[in-house]
Amino acid sequence: MGEQKDLLTTNRKALTINLDEPRYGTFAEIGAGQEVARVFFQAGGASGTIAKTISAYDMTFSDAIYGKAPRYVSRERLGLMLRYEYDLLLERLAAQRGDRSTFFVFADTVSARNFSGTNESHGWVGIRFQTRPHAAPSEIIMHVRMWDKENVLQQQALGIAGTNLIYGACYYHADPQRLIGSLVDNLGTERLEIDMLEFRGPDFAGVDNRLTSLHLVRTGLTNAVMFGPRGSVLHPSEVLHKKPILVERGSFRPVTLVNVDMLECATRQFMAEPAVQGREVVVLVELTMHNLLRDGELAPEDFLARVDLLGEIGYTVVISNYAEFYRLTSYFRRYTKEMIGVVLGINNLVEIFNERHYVDLEGGILESFGRLFRHAVRLYVYPMLRDHLVRRLQPAPAAAGPAGAALCTADDVPIAPALRHLYAHLRDNRYVVPLEAHKPEVLAILAGDVLARIRAGDESWATMVPPAVARRIRERKLFGWQPAGNADDKQSST
Repeated sequence: MGEQKDLLTTNRKALTINLDEPRYGTFAEIGAGQEVARVFFQAGGASGTIAKTISAYDMTFSDAIYGKAPRYVSRERLGLMLRYEYDLLLERLAAQRGDRSTFFVFADTVSARNFSGTNESHGWVGIRFQTRPHAAPSEIIMHVRMWDKENVLQQQALGIAGTNLIYGACYYHADPQRLIGSLVDNLGTERLEIDMLEFRGPDFAGVDNRLTSLHLVRTGLTNAVMFGPRGSVLHPSEVLHKKPILVERGSFRPVTLVNVDMLECATRQFMAEPAVQGREVVVLVELTMHNLLRDGELAPEDFLARVDLLGEIGYTVVISNYAEFYRLTSYFRRYTKEMIGVVLGINNLVEIFNERHYVDLEGGILESFGRLFRHAVRLYVYPMLRDHLVRRLQPAPAAAGPAGAALCTADDVPIAPALRHLYAHLRDNRYVVPLEAHKPEVLAILAGDVLARIRAGDESWATMVPPAVARRIRERKLFGWQPAGNADDKQSST
């Protein structure tokens, strides 16, 4: 029998901290009231914990104290608040009580639901804290989205989440996964989404924030996370805000020359679109949790290998729980109204037209397409060798295109007879367009074959991936690669 979790109430968490004599700090909250400080005041014993509370709500006051930031509800603004208040805390109290106190600063900058309900309800929340007197501080920052429909309920949710964060930093910092799970105690994900979380500092020296972000998706605290080319954890609003987006979905195990050619072809065509010309385009690659799972289990080293290799060739990576393409594009619509392009192969296009994926939608496949193609979304379809398509799709697709044709394109994709008029409508109106100027010499590459060759010690795999990817696979011995002698020894011993 597993260990039963003793779920503390929010009030009890705040009281526990208030009665923990070394804990002493500042609460700085902008927007949605001083809800976290209120929880601690109401719990009792707050004089033992709270050095100061502040709400620099007016922008002029906020700028005068913390300095200007381009956006007031932003990671940058939160960082300014944490640094300023923590430095001030040490300056005024370190000599007086530094030997017996573990100082902390909790801060948030939030946009709660306005009177007309027209704004985005979200916020940046963080804590800078010591775990021992005089220790260098560590830091946890997170971005939250509040789903309650009433302002007062959002304020309440923020008070609970902030208390959970402070309690987790105090008592669960040695167990980040437990800390993450506790962030929605007494709330649930139906009221609050945590779509970005980052640990910093000496107490988290062994924490890989990419795995932390993946844990958010796995546990349902959010549906998508994002990583930069150097492996940094990004928040989508920082990257996608008001920009056209081009995204390719795949398994990328490993990333091949086909994946690169798909994105290069699509980028050229996408940037030539009248609605995109002259704009800064964000190019992404996306993996679903389904693509990351092997035999029902997720191997962290496999996940990190894929993210690192994609970053090695300059791509920004999204990990999501969105199995359906229409859910992925709806997610992007949180951050931009600009054009969205989706890059996919023929096999994925056939799957989009598979009606069994939409049995849970009242309007079936028509409803899914209505959601997918609204607000300037376009599918860019990469051709595929017909033999490969037959291998990928079971049962084999019906014959399509010219007899004996080796290549299947967006113009002769095998679609069920009942849906061919719908597909013709999408093609005629350029919701679905074929990718042009592709490289015929890479079409024979399949990621599964590349992976098999890596594991078999067949060095021909290195010609099927970008040079930087081949180099990194060899350096880190990824996907089971071994030097030729080791591979021979391994085969002779099996």
